[in-house]
Amino acid sequence: MSNFCYNKYMIPISVCMITKNEEKYLAKCLSLLKPHFAEIIVADTGSTDRTALIAAEYADKVLSFDWVDDFSAARNFSISQAANDWIMVVDCDEFLQEIDLNAIEKMMHGYPRGIGMMLRNNPYGGGESKAVMTERVARLFDRRFHHYRGIIHEQVTPSDGSEAVYFPIPISFYHEGYSEQGTAEEKAQRNLKLLLVDLEKNGADPYTYFQLGQSYTVLDDAGKACYYYGLGLEFDVNPKLEYVQTMVESYGYALLKLKLFAQAMQFENIYKEFAIRADFVFLMGLIYMNNAFFDRAIAEFKKATQMKNYSVAGVNSYSAFYNIGVIYECMGETAKARDYYLKCGNYSPAKARLTLAKQ
Repeated sequence: MSNFCYNKYMIPISVCMITKNEEKYLAKCLSLLKPHFAEIIVADTGSTDRTALIAAEYADKVLSFDWVDDFSAARNFSISQAANDWIMVVDCDEFLQEIDLNAIEKMMHGYPRGIGMMLRNNPYGGGESKAVMTERVARLFDRRFHHYRGIIHEQVTPSDGSEAVYFPIPISFYHEGYSEQGTAEEKAQRNLKLLLVDLEKNGADPYTYFQLGQSYTVLDDAGKACYYYGLGLEFDVNPKLEYVQTMVESYGYALLKLKLFAQAMQFENIYKEFAIRADFVFLMGLIYMNNAFFDRAIAEFKKATQMKNYSVAGVNSYSAFYNIGVIYECMGETAKARDYYLKCGNYSPAKARLTLAKQ
């Protein structure tokens, strides 16, 4: 079955993107988008490489925008140049994987003032630990009712100040740009400066604190990441929001990295609110494991394997089985450990443990 579900005609959606020195990714990104959308708008913010030339091969409009250290300003400019009111925002390092235009059009009619959430697959880590994190990001909307807000990690916001209404759309992208550690660290350093400016300009905000924590996580500074995640969670945040779930889970991993195992046990107090996807349940397994509550850890890992809702690949399958195997191996129950390592399939750490067991 093809990854793409074609429409008989192009629905009136304009793809809008902003660029700066993106020649590495742009051709692939635009070539995948071109067959499916009525219009592509590119606003270049000062490229010194071949970005503008590549954009001209695919885009309907390539425009210049003077960079003012404000991503929303650039986004809103690109949106204003579109011929259609419905906008799909895409970044240059996002590559289209699957799309069903017919279904998207039906959902646009069903949610005329809603914001469509696309699926984005983000690779992270490296070597044997490389995995994929899946998330929903707001990218499809009618510009008559929405605009971008925030100078960094900008968000689509209803123009009239009302509460946003979100709906999932059948389109997915592979997010290539952050898969290289050097690139990720460079962007994190850039983001930190703008986030701190945003914080000073607009005041305390849980989403800004979350993004500061994420930036310090990329920079491998667990202490500062914990500090900002903690500030974000002092607000009355909604546990159902994906960024809030990620903030809680990232906070837990930062605590574990700092070996603050006893402090991490406080996550038991928010279990009912956040055990709604396998990622949090898996994290609780790690917290119990690091506090030597092995029976509880095994129970959480097993529970995670029964859950369908997850973000990071493996938390409800091979990673959970692997950790159960490690616990049983440490307890001297090698037969049980082997059984769980075998459940991990081609997961390299599990295969390595099986190889060692044979020696």
